Amino acid sequence: MFRKVFGKTKQDANPLPTLHKLNETLEMLEKKEKLLGKKAAAEIEKAKQFTQAKNRSSAIKCLKRKKLYEQQIEQLGNFQLRIHDQMIMLESANATTETVDALRSGTAVMKAMNKTTDIDDLERTMDEINDQTESMKQIQEALSAPVGAAADFDEDELEAELEELEDAELEDELFQPATTAPATSVSVDVPVGRQPTRPAPQRINREEDELAALQADMAL
Repeated sequence: MFRKVFGKTKQDANPLPTLHKLNETLEMLEKKEKLLGKKAAAEIEKAKQFTQAKNRSSAIKCLKRKKLYEQQIEQLGNFQLRIHDQMIMLESANATTETVDALRSGTAVMKAMNKTTDIDDLERTMDEINDQTESMKQIQEALSAPVGAAADFDEDELEAELEELEDAELEDELFQPATTAPATSVSVDVPVGRQPTRPAPQRINREEDELAALQADMAL
């Protein structure tokens, strides 16, 4: 059953023409319903007139025709309900068909993509990427390795020598004597326009010289 419904293409099961035809039929039934409603109302007016004229038989005939019109109106209402129900079912089926077609298209695209992407080919590609990465690492290590005389240097020996130099420098800093700060000369400001005077000869020294000369004369 589902294959009959969903197995056809849009051209074979296009609901749009059917929906258009149902809509036209619905409009036609609505027009007939309005017309019959007007006829039933007219029969009621006629029955009122015959009643005022004391013509009961004619009034009853008008009411019978009004009943017939009302039956037809009710029948047309049922027809409209059937058409509305059919239109809703077709619209729902159309939405379902559109959904199935979209899912089918998506599945077809996924199948095509899976065909172009083979799992074995993907694994080979990843292995090649890993191999190329490892090769590039080896090339970089070879380029960064020391060559020539630098390749013969022992890194541990160089580190030990550097530590000895650092220890010797630390010992020199610890045993170096503290240096005294140089004495600062005190400058005396001399007022502008005045020269410093020489100190006068000391009187004590002159008297000592005279005393020494006197003692020498007395010794003679």
